[in-house]
Amino acid sequence: MLLVTNEEEILCRLAKGDRQAFDAVYRQYFYAVYCNALKITREVSAAEDVLQDVFIALWQKKETIDTDRSLGSWLFVVCYNKSVNFLKKKLRESLAQQQMQQVAVDNGEETIYYNLQWEMLEEAMAQLSPQKRKVFELCKLQGKTYEETAATLHISKHTVKEYLSAAVSFVKEYVHQHPQSSVAITTGLVLMATVL
Repeated sequence: MLLVTNEEEILCRLAKGDRQAFDAVYRQYFYAVYCNALKITREVSAAEDVLQDVFIALWQKKETIDTDRSLGSWLFVVCYNKSVNFLKKKLRESLAQQQMQQVAVDNGEETIYYNLQWEMLEEAMAQLSPQKRKVFELCKLQGKTYEETAATLHISKHTVKEYLSAAVSFVKEYVHQHPQSSVAITTGLVLMATVL
């Protein structure tokens, strides 16, 4: 079993790919590096990952490590940087998760908003005469033109325009008479109520 007594000699052997030198460095420093990583990350699994990353970095950079400097200092600097990077990544993931949750909340609120709009619109449409309701559905909900609606219902284009205007006015008035729901749905209904 090789002991790290002369760091310069160990680093020279390590630079040449000597696995025994690497094992000796690992045995001497693994616990201290692990404890340092654990102190920073406060997570056992993260500290284990950092420990592994530090020694992978040591093996990958074995030829470029300055033999005049303390190996322990190099390991702890690398450990510190990898631990901080873990914390930064964790923070980014947490922020991303919060944003996704906010989007889900926003989408949920949007769904509630549209459901309220739709309910109010259905209530208003239920009170229209059958012909006005058909004109409103064809023009506003299905996006048909006056001409297409007139041909479908076998009425004149002028009658379609009158029925639609009356239906839109009624829907607007219905919304204004129900203030408890109007805040949530006014915007959508006003947009829908624009006469073609």
